[in-house]
Amino acid sequence: MKVFLWLLRIVVGGLFIFSGLVKANDPLGLSYKMDEFFEVWNWQGFRSWSLILSIIMIGFEIIAGGALLLGYAQRFFAPLLLALITFFTFLTAYVLFSGKIKECGCFGDCIKISNTETFWKDVALLVMAIVLYIFRKRVTPIIRTPFSTALMLLTAFFAFGIQVWALEHLPFHDCLPYKKGVNLFQGTKPPPGSTPDVYETVLVYQKDGVKKEFNETNFPWEDSTWTYVDTRTKLVKEGNATPAIKDFSLTDAEGNDHTEEVLTAPAYGLLWFVKDVDKARTDNLDRLQTLAAEVRKSGGGVYMLSSSTKVATEQFVAAQKLQAFDVLYVDGTASKTALRSNPGLMILKDGVVQGKYSFRDYPASLTQVK
Repeated sequence: MKVFLWLLRIVVGGLFIFSGLVKANDPLGLSYKMDEFFEVWNWQGFRSWSLILSIIMIGFEIIAGGALLLGYAQRFFAPLLLALITFFTFLTAYVLFSGKIKECGCFGDCIKISNTETFWKDVALLVMAIVLYIFRKRVTPIIRTPFSTALMLLTAFFAFGIQVWALEHLPFHDCLPYKKGVNLFQGTKPPPGSTPDVYETVLVYQKDGVKKEFNETNFPWEDSTWTYVDTRTKLVKEGNATPAIKDFSLTDAEGNDHTEEVLTAPAYGLLWFVKDVDKARTDNLDRLQTLAAEVRKSGGGVYMLSSSTKVATEQFVAAQKLQAFDVLYVDGTASKTALRSNPGLMILKDGVVQGKYSFRDYPASLTQVK
């Protein structure tokens, strides 16, 4: 039994730490996923708390996993771990069986597994967590209390500290389609050699109270007793032509599209993403202005990509004296996917991402772009 419990401790504790670390790389990403759940459940009031809840949940994952491996304070951490995995299992079951949310984001954007695999993984973890809870008195500490307490404090500091760093800067590892080295314009196109979805038009007819679908091969041309009901489009074969970068469109205030013009320019291009002008940080704007002047001098474009209204954007530009920026508008979802920072800077050359920076880390010149 002792060996079996140790095996469960390693598996469950290790997976909790691993899952928490993957999500700690991008706590904003988890908060956006929480927003999806709150919107589906019509809990709009919780959206203002999504980031705080995200940070707490990620921190507790790492801490609870560490406590299990150390055998620390299992009277508290065994029920906490069981509550967490019960909650996760409910979420993955909801995603899988409701179909209202595309994916749960249980391992963030860096590791993608299917909703079915995620659900059964959580079911297995739930069973193991129940066993560990039942035999929690046998989960003994591996080191003395003063040292284990110190290790737990260090674990807590680490679990929350890396999230604060990721929020103030950018994720340690960029797992999104707008990462460094990507050609954005090519990313908006279907992959080479891909095939589009194949659809079929289906006609619905009714006879003697029975509805039946027909296509051109089985339509009852000689039987006029069938009554037309509806026409539907049916997916016959799913293709793989979905581009990596979707719904990324840059327009001016009049609605004119400038996406290709901006993304294919041969010179350096400075894209300053401002998802929400009312919440945008204004740190280091002097450094940004200096960099913008250098890009302009080199023949490149300098753009502010706003996801706010025209009026709010113009007021922000005037207040911060950003007249050197050409203002374009981008969808808010695309903005927060491109850069986990409000605002955040992306530098292009020949359409390829050369660097991404949070409001903390704007480079002072192009020579610092790595």
